[in-house]
Amino acid sequence: MTAMYRALFCDLRTDQIRDAFPISGVSIEDYIGKTGTMSGTLAAPDTVTAERITTAVIPGRTAVWIERDRTIWWGGIVWTSALSATARGTPAKAEIQAATFDSYLGHRLLTVDFTATDIDQLAIARRLIGLVQAAEGGDIGLRVNDDQSSGVKRTRGYSRYDLPKVRELLDKLAATDNGFEWRIRSYRDTAGERVKELHLGYPRITTSSSGNDTVLNFPGPVTSYRFPYDATTRATHWRSRGASGKTSQRPLMSSALYIPGAIEEGWPRLDGTSDYTTVTRTSVLNEHATADLREAWNRQTVPQITVNLDAAALTPAVLGSTIRLRIADVWTNRLAGRYRVVGFTARAPERGQSETASLLLDTATHTGTDQGDE
Repeated sequence: MTAMYRALFCDLRTDQIRDAFPISGVSIEDYIGKTGTMSGTLAAPDTVTAERITTAVIPGRTAVWIERDRTIWWGGIVWTSALSATARGTPAKAEIQAATFDSYLGHRLLTVDFTATDIDQLAIARRLIGLVQAAEGGDIGLRVNDDQSSGVKRTRGYSRYDLPKVRELLDKLAATDNGFEWRIRSYRDTAGERVKELHLGYPRITTSSSGNDTVLNFPGPVTSYRFPYDATTRATHWRSRGASGKTSQRPLMSSALYIPGAIEEGWPRLDGTSDYTTVTRTSVLNEHATADLREAWNRQTVPQITVNLDAAALTPAVLGSTIRLRIADVWTNRLAGRYRVVGFTARAPERGQSETASLLLDTATHTGTDQGDE
């Protein structure tokens, strides 16, 4: 049975429903670690429908929830729409582009000076979200739970005169050595309310599931896969640059970091750098540099797989969970591995094409050559 997708449009600040429409050509993306997107088309066969669309869909102040068979699969903010028509007799249409609710934080500046001394990093993240929502007109209903800690304490100071975007502050805080992951997840709770919730994970976001991991096979429900190999951003040595000194034009520099044993094992020296122009403390700069070097050195090749949703019962709730992937072909010689799902892209069925989902994976545990069913 073909899945039905519907777009529910609401006021961003109050979540009051404005209207609902069937949506075609829909593609939804959600990730851990970056903003997801949505695109789709609303048909306007008559002036009444066209007026409904223009009234309900106001870019920048409209939330859109994508339902698949009445279950919420995605939520975000409409940022652009394009109204068009042709002389060929086809219905007029509105092409919608949206981004997950975390995109809102890229449009919000920290407007007060902020200081946190020896505070748990997750508490700092929650305080930043609290400042966003405390400003006049800034509350978009993000749900924040304060019952989680990481045990890692940070000292941070942010100046409003640097005009920092809250999204960038959160990303930099999370990306330090021994940092965390964050996202805004969308779902309907047991009371039937639509929820946009700050989801924090230390050191990573994981989703517990009852029973065993989902097993996906190629050939099988997995219709294609891709292993990218890219050394253009790999590094054996690293320096990070901070703010310029008050009495000198020379910027603050991190310690010179390197990967022990890399040169001895035959790697050429590969230098990497990063800039943190508002960081004024060497200890904080070194935290960033350590995390950046670790990321540049340890970045591993992980697959992106495409799954036929008719053959595999997956939903966006798979984000953060682990799957067991088994591939038997000329490249892998019966690979078997456990991977954490960090990205989910669904494409609705169109004109006889199957409904598919692409999963972006991160290494959980790689078990090498498969010796048979486990």
